[in-house]
Amino acid sequence: MTQRIAVLLGGLSPERDVSLVSGAAVAKGLREKGFDVVEIDAGRDLYNQLSEADPDIVFNALHGEWGEDGLVQGVLEHFGKPYTHSGVLASSLAMNKQMAKDVLRAAGIPCPEGIIVNRFDAAREHAMKPPYVAKPNAQGSSVGVHIVLEGANRPPADLASEADGLGDEVLVERYVPGRELTVAVMEDKPLAVTEIIPNTTFYDFEAKYAAGGSDHILPAPIPEKIAAEAMDLALKAHKVLGCRGLTRSDFRYDESANQPLWLLEINTQPGMTPTSLAPEQALHCGIAFPDLVAWMAENASCRR
Repeated sequence: MTQRIAVLLGGLSPERDVSLVSGAAVAKGLREKGFDVVEIDAGRDLYNQLSEADPDIVFNALHGEWGEDGLVQGVLEHFGKPYTHSGVLASSLAMNKQMAKDVLRAAGIPCPEGIIVNRFDAAREHAMKPPYVAKPNAQGSSVGVHIVLEGANRPPADLASEADGLGDEVLVERYVPGRELTVAVMEDKPLAVTEIIPNTTFYDFEAKYAAGGSDHILPAPIPEKIAAEAMDLALKAHKVLGCRGLTRSDFRYDESANQPLWLLEINTQPGMTPTSLAPEQALHCGIAFPDLVAWMAENASCRR
C-alpha cells in the first residue's frame, strides 16, 4: 500500500519563501519515489489541516520560528503520526543559539562566547569589544545578522529596528575570523565538509539562497585532520542536543589560531532548496535527492 506523506511548507516565519521552495523540492522528490504526497501550507489550524489530509507520515519542510523551534513539533506529537527531523526538546534547544552553545560547551565542543542583550541596548553601545557578531538568538537563515568590525565607533543603528527580524533578544558573540565550513549529519553519520565562499560581504541570507550567492567547495580543501575533527564535532553536537534525522553544523576555521575550529550553530532543519548544502553533501556521498528525502520520511518517528 502506498504511504501518504504530508509535506509541511510555507508557514508563518520570515523564512516562509525559503520553506516554499524547500517543500516543493521535497514533494517532487517523494513523488519520484512513488509516495502519495499532499502539500500543506501550514497555518495556525495545522492540526485540522493534518486531520483532513490524514497522512501516514509528516515531512516537516518548515523553516524558522514556529516551524523548527519546537512549537510545530508539539503539534505533530499531539497528532501522533511519525514526522521528520528532530523532536520538541532538540528543536527548541537548537533554535535558542545561546542556550544550545551553553550545552555544547559543557560537552567540550568549542563555541564562541556570547551574551544576550536587548536589541535597544545593543544599538545604543557596544555590548562587547569589536569585532563581534550581533544576530537574533532564535532565528535561522542568517536573518538579521550584523558583523561589527574592529574599530567601529558604535553599533549599527538598525539593530533597534523591528523590521530587521532580530526580535527583542539579540545574541552578541565574539567574531571568529577564518573560513566558513559546514557538515551535514544523517542520523549517526557525518557526510562531508563543504567550504562556503560567499560572494557577498559574508554568508548572509542572500548568499545562502540566491543563485550565485556563494560558491560551495566540496570536499573542502583543508587538512584531513581538520576535516575529521569537523565531522566528529558535528556528530557529537547532533547527539548532545538529542537531534534526529538530518542536521547541519556550521563552523569557522581559523588556520592561524591554537584552537582552529569553532562551532557557530547547528541547524535541525537544513534547507532543501536547489542551492542547499545538505542535499549537495548527500549527493557527494552517492545519495540522490529523491533517495535522501525518502530516507528522511522512512526515518520519521513520534513520541521523542
